[in-house]
Amino acid sequence: MKIDAIRRSYSKDKLDLDKLHADPIQQFELWLKDAIAAELPDPTAMCVATVDASGQPSQRLVLLKDVSADGFVFYTNLGSRKATELAANPKVSLHFPWHPLERQVIVYGTAERVPSTQVMKYFLSRPKESQLAAWASEQSRPVSTRQALMQKFAEIKHKFEHGEVPLPSFWGGFLVRPHQIEFWQGGEHRLHDRFMYRQQDDSRWSIDRLCP
Repeated sequence: MKIDAIRRSYSKDKLDLDKLHADPIQQFELWLKDAIAAELPDPTAMCVATVDASGQPSQRLVLLKDVSADGFVFYTNLGSRKATELAANPKVSLHFPWHPLERQVIVYGTAERVPSTQVMKYFLSRPKESQLAAWASEQSRPVSTRQALMQKFAEIKHKFEHGEVPLPSFWGGFLVRPHQIEFWQGGEHRLHDRFMYRQQDDSRWSIDRLCP
């Protein structure tokens, strides 16, 4: 299979400094609205990159569940690989790959646990099947077969057949507080537009254009 010649041109848009909002969170929200309006599949999907104690990075796709002036929020099993790695090293990177729009956003920040009241509010908003799945799956742990996983799901479904599904003690969320955010817009001849926001000591943001 020959793949070295696979490429395409990027020409949908340009990104100039005078187009950018002074606040990167507000700029992100503008781009997220564009991704939703374009009806992209999973516009809130983001790659979360963490590092273990040996320095080995790992990545996975999760869904962004909230964005505010404080940062970016996602939820997970607290026994998962990403959660245990964040407990040891809270430095994290998020990547939003909006390929059809020829855009990317990369977030560099520090993760912290969100309050239990916020976790509960979100958990209760999930479909019941998703709540049950949170109980049934020991995320990142080995499982013998899919049949075994589905059997566990059936047992949990029967257990909580009546009434609300309680919040598992092993399930929570993380807020990623950014200190750098990069916006990337594809450009012709691989001369892409890249701008990096960096948070200063006074909490204001500087903006630098980066070479592609």
